[in-house]
Amino acid sequence: MSEASSEKQVQYNRVAKKYSEKLVQYRAGVREKSGGTARTVESLFPDFNKVGLGVHLEYSRMGNQPVTDELQDRAEALNIDFEHLGLTLGTVLHNVDLKDPVTPELVAFIRDTLLERKVIFFRDQHLTEDEQVSFGRMFGDLDAFPFGKPGNNPFILEISHSEQSPGAENSWHTDVTWMEKPSLGSIAQCVNVPPYGGDTLFSDSYACYQGLPQAMQEKLQHLHGINDYQVFLMGRGDGQLPDDIVEGLKKEIPFGVSHPLLRTHPETGRTTLYMHGGFLRHESLYDVRTQKTLPERDAKKTVAFLQQQHGRPEYTCRFNWAPGSIAFWDNRAVQHYAASDYYPHERLLRRVTVSGDKPYYKPETSKQGRT
Repeated sequence: MSEASSEKQVQYNRVAKKYSEKLVQYRAGVREKSGGTARTVESLFPDFNKVGLGVHLEYSRMGNQPVTDELQDRAEALNIDFEHLGLTLGTVLHNVDLKDPVTPELVAFIRDTLLERKVIFFRDQHLTEDEQVSFGRMFGDLDAFPFGKPGNNPFILEISHSEQSPGAENSWHTDVTWMEKPSLGSIAQCVNVPPYGGDTLFSDSYACYQGLPQAMQEKLQHLHGINDYQVFLMGRGDGQLPDDIVEGLKKEIPFGVSHPLLRTHPETGRTTLYMHGGFLRHESLYDVRTQKTLPERDAKKTVAFLQQQHGRPEYTCRFNWAPGSIAFWDNRAVQHYAASDYYPHERLLRRVTVSGDKPYYKPETSKQGRT
């Protein structure tokens, strides 16, 4: 380092120390004038970065523990061990064999754990297609999927990627929002994994909503958008679909359905941030009270902002697949992201989709306590 550079560094550090002391004194004076009144939790987080607040509020709502005492007691009675992957979401259920007869008590326990933890996992199951479908039916009717390769059982969707079919689900999304009644949840089982990579990440849509700036929360209360399946009509490396297939699809499956950007979870009554950036027409946002569409620039800017929300690491957990692993996620409470970091290796999952209901939004009457 030259003598001139050394002198500049000394001068910079002298100035930095001086202003550090001034700022400490200034902030101490502000606290003294306020009489030492503690700031609210909300005010501690700047409006441009409330991610930590969203996580805090959700975990606080959960009683500052991963699951309720009542659910923990039921787990112990069933000899089930919890392995929690994230603070507010994601739990592996150990000591469960889904090939054994699944009792109504176990079904109720699994569903309640799903509601509390938003996405749950099982290891070493190795269900046949029919067994996986039968397991899915324990939680409701099933939806077949018209845009992918079915298994031997028509309610199985094969999500297969290899050298000639790179992974394409690497964006944050919740499933099938192009449907009038999008799915309650998805149940995926791993068949083949690449030697490295191929994890799926999940993000807490409750916390994502609570971590939005207050002005954005208020703006979204009355906003809906139109969702469609145009992305599937474009083809995936094999060109545009034939006109007769496109026309038939649009005739028999509604093309363009309206959903709110905030969704009330029908079982918990709580608010989630609800959207799929690939199915949502970004310019389509409108005020449901007036039916007036937002200016296109405003709508696209709003969607672009919201698409960043679920990708914040604080909201997420990550699941490492192995053959026989099963993930069951609540599409009303989480988004997910399939990491495409394993090309050209093979990755094969089998998915069944549990039927859901039409999304709606109703403001919460209370923000206190676990719901």
